[in-house]
Amino acid sequence: MGKQYTELDVWRKSRSLANKVYEITKGFPKEEIFGLTSQMRRAAVAVPSNIAEGCGRQHSKDAIQFFFVARGSLYELETQLYIASDQNYLSVENSALCFEEITKCKQLINGFVSYYKSLKSRTTNND
Repeated sequence: MGKQYTELDVWRKSRSLANKVYEITKGFPKEEIFGLTSQMRRAAVAVPSNIAEGCGRQHSKDAIQFFFVARGSLYELETQLYIASDQNYLSVENSALCFEEITKCKQLINGFVSYYKSLKSRTTNND
C-alpha cells in the first residue's frame, strides 16, 4: 500500500469526528467529566488510533483486526451519543452532525476492511 495512513480518507474523517467529539463534550456537565465525557473521548480517539495502528501492521490479517476494533469503537461512540442525546447534553444539530459523521466513518472502514480482505486473499492465492 503506497499511501501513508495520514493521507487516507478513513483516517482523516475519523480524526475529524474525534475533534468534533472533543468540541461538543466541552459543553457537558462537569459531573460527566469522568463519565460520559471521558468515555466518548476515549472511544472517538480509538477510531483513528486503531486505523493508524492497523496500517502499521505487516500482515493484512493483523491490520483487519485493528480496523474491526476501530469499527467497534464507532458503535460504542454511537451508543454514547444516543445516551448524551437522551440526557439533553447535545443540541439536535450537533447530534445529527455526529451521527452523520459516524455513518460515513462506518462506510469508509467497511470499505477499508473489504480492501484489506482482498489483499489478504491475493496474498493467500499467490502462496
